[in-house]
Order: sequence, then C-alpha cells, then structure tokens
Amino acid sequence: MKMSLRQVFAPALLAIALTPLAVVAQADQHEGRHSGADRETFSQRMEERRHEVYDRAGLNEEQQTALNELNAEHFQAMQALRKEHQDKVADILSEEERESLKNAMKEMRDEHHRDGRSHGRHGPRVQHEDATETASE
Repeated sequence: MKMSLRQVFAPALLAIALTPLAVVAQADQHEGRHSGADRETFSQRMEERRHEVYDRAGLNEEQQTALNELNAEHFQAMQALRKEHQDKVADILSEEERESLKNAMKEMRDEHHRDGRSHGRHGPRVQHEDATETASE
C-alpha cells in the first residue's frame, strides 16, 4: 500500500499548526488570564455548586444568605490584605527585583512539576519562615 505525501504529512502539519494554540490556552489557564466571558461562566458554575452544597447540607435560606454575606466580607478582607502585602513588598523591592523574584519562583515551580514533585497549585501545606516565597502575590 502506497501512501501519498499528503497522507503522511497532513497529521504532522496539523499538529504543528495547533501546538501554539494549545500552549497559549494552557498558559492562559495557568496564569489566570481569562476573558470576562470566561470569568462569568466560572462565576455561574461556582454559584450553582454553592447552591448544590447548601441544598445537600440542608441549609435554609436565612443560613445561606448569612454564609454568602460572611464569605463576601472574607473575600474583601483577603483582597485588602493582599493589596497591603503587595504595597509592603513594593516598599522593599524594586519593580525589577519583584519581577526577578516572580520569575525565580516560576522557574522553581516548573522544575518541581518536571521532577514530579508537584503538590498542587500552591505546593504542600507547610509553613515557611522565608516570607519572600509569597512576595509576588
């Protein structure tokens, strides 16, 4: 059976053509760069899941409302704390140094992934005395 050049090379060319799209899509997912529509879809899914959890737990509407308000307050407090932390890091490190630290952390995270030592998005849940590990947040 004789195959034409088109039959031989078409799958390889298609794979090569699609590779940049896959890399960009994966990078966007990992870097958190989503469009507004993606965020909206994500928010809707999370809202649906939250209601499902509340239903399974048997929570009444008053409890659900109270929890939603408490969670919103917590989120706002965490955002304020994150901003405060970023401001303090900016007082210590220049923009270039912060970028260098961020890149070093990414390189180490990538090395851990390649070596099979990955422990999820934020690594193992242990306390570190070195506060620079969270400096880029």
